[in-house]
Amino acid sequence: MSYRLGVDVGGTFTDVLLVDEDSGATWRAKTASTPADQAVGVLTGIGKVCADAGIDMSEVAQVLHGTTVATNAILEGKGATVGLVTTKGFRQVLQIARSFVPGGLAGWIIWPKPEPLADLENTVEADERIASDGSVVRPLDEDDVRRQLQALAGRGVQALAVSLINSFADPAHEQRIAAIAAEVLPGVPVSLSSDVLPELREYERTLTTVANGYVQPQVARYVQHLSEGLASGGVTGELSILRSDGGLQSADAAVAAPVTMLLSGPAGGVTGAVWVAEQCGHRDLITFDMGGTSTDVALVRDLDPRIGRETKVGDLSVRASSVDVRTVGAGGGSIAHVPELTRALRVGPQSAGADPGPAAYGKGGVEPTVTDANVVLGYLPSSLAGGEITLDVEASRAAVSKVAEAMGLDSPEAAAAGIVDIVNENMLGGLRLVSVQQGFDPRDFALVAFGGAGPLHANALGKLTGAWPVIIPPGPGLLCALGDATTSRRDESARTVLRRFGQLSGAELAQILRELADEAGERLAAQGLAREQQTVGFQVDVRYHGQGFEIPVEVDPAWLDDGDGALTKLGEAFDAEHDRLFSFLLGVDHELVNARATVTGPRPDVAPVRLEEGDGDPAAALVTEHPVHVAGEQVTAAVYARDRLRAGDVVRGPAIVTEMDSTTLVLPGHVAEVHPSGSLLITPAQEG
Repeated sequence: MSYRLGVDVGGTFTDVLLVDEDSGATWRAKTASTPADQAVGVLTGIGKVCADAGIDMSEVAQVLHGTTVATNAILEGKGATVGLVTTKGFRQVLQIARSFVPGGLAGWIIWPKPEPLADLENTVEADERIASDGSVVRPLDEDDVRRQLQALAGRGVQALAVSLINSFADPAHEQRIAAIAAEVLPGVPVSLSSDVLPELREYERTLTTVANGYVQPQVARYVQHLSEGLASGGVTGELSILRSDGGLQSADAAVAAPVTMLLSGPAGGVTGAVWVAEQCGHRDLITFDMGGTSTDVALVRDLDPRIGRETKVGDLSVRASSVDVRTVGAGGGSIAHVPELTRALRVGPQSAGADPGPAAYGKGGVEPTVTDANVVLGYLPSSLAGGEITLDVEASRAAVSKVAEAMGLDSPEAAAAGIVDIVNENMLGGLRLVSVQQGFDPRDFALVAFGGAGPLHANALGKLTGAWPVIIPPGPGLLCALGDATTSRRDESARTVLRRFGQLSGAELAQILRELADEAGERLAAQGLAREQQTVGFQVDVRYHGQGFEIPVEVDPAWLDDGDGALTKLGEAFDAEHDRLFSFLLGVDHELVNARATVTGPRPDVAPVRLEEGDGDPAAALVTEHPVHVAGEQVTAAVYARDRLRAGDVVRGPAIVTEMDSTTLVLPGHVAEVHPSGSLLITPAQEG
């Protein structure tokens, strides 16, 4: 027998899922994350789950890993010192940036402009110029480049980014600079914009290339450390890293292009949620992943996650394909506070994280968090993670009491209810970003809630959005790891075309897309995925001629055999999307800006759970009864053990359903029906 591992590292917990590739049986483990070195927590979790399954680590054939190493390097400002080579005259490309300031009308007054990832003193100019059609306007002065790079060597740069004007049309000058850098800066990783993002718009291309270099050394160290730890533990199987767009890549490919994994962690959760929703018969869903530090939300239509062309981490927005995930600074560890100036309760974005964590964890935390509020309200049991963490109820009450005193409330329960209400509203804002703001009615979607804290707040978010049913998958705290274990290999090739439809034939469009598919397919074949196992998808960026922005449009592969009819269908698809987004059309010619081909491998099989059929009565799973505070009143909730529930059992609120990695709250007036696949489907009682 052989096994594969899905591993997801969060801000508070590291989740590991072991899958028997023959039977589909699974084993799960959850352990505390180790922010100082994520590999420590990962290796601990792998050892724990292998011991639970009674297997040796040498029997693991694959390790599929979603990681936040690159994300954290950006958010914490702990990336490499990057040197940047630009075309002469464009040294300030990162400082000029785009004339956009986030926030309201007065945002420019209070907005602290983020520092570029490559300092101006570490930016040098290459004497060269290539035209937009790829012709050489001014040859590269190699002697000057050598002198410039020698100057960077004296400044201690740890990574080099090369982004020349119009290099997407001809990468020859960039490639020559890389060869010179290998001599002048030995051992320093080099990122070329023609490799990272071969598309027009020099600012976005430069920023993305610099971001790639900024996180590359840290990602390389992490992958090496993890690979060595796996090898020393006896794991000889392949290590693969999850991409931001939900696909897998080899560890070497991840190190070469770490900018593709900035949203590696959240992407795994979306993949897992799609798998769970499909088992329950729902194809349109909103994902709601609430962990200890933040909440990630995304929208999925017809089991196909929305893939965006922009990856946003903190203040940084780079051009890289990623699942359209929006992150809100609201999690179980979010700290509640009452500012002296306003005396109004605030929750987050500051987080207690994994160390020291909420006061309830008993690890030295004293600040009131969302987890502490849930403990005070009676929503959480006395232990988490299968008994690994015991909750200190009195410490939670003491922490939340500080909020009650600051606001003049008469009880910690009142303060706790306020904390929970505010964090729910914060998360509602994120859910509206991916639904209402994109033109979708959340009432047309199911809400899949997961993460360690998600099921506690899911019922309330269902009420706020009107998204029913609320689906709570089995092992919700480990769903991201399930997503890692059930995703497929993926690669992408892109090219700037910039031609009006009137100047382009359907045959030329087909040739461009097929060439891109061959490029991506060859890279996956080199990673061991045979060409006959590959599936190809196409996407192009289209705009009206004269517009300053474009819209991505999916291309049906069947269109490519329709000659010029492909352009007609592409134009119609663009018009429909433009009308949906902006409610108007223009009567000018369409223009093709960028073309992309995405190649994926087959999705691994995981045998779905099938529960024993019950009679609708969950009495056999009843553990105890427990007082909880809901809507200002104390009521008695039945507490059920999830592993004893059967298919068809109906849990009526108020109720609490406990399991190893998470706790589900069913509010009064709602019911949770147990689906045969193991998920809980929460709906208002009158619809149940």
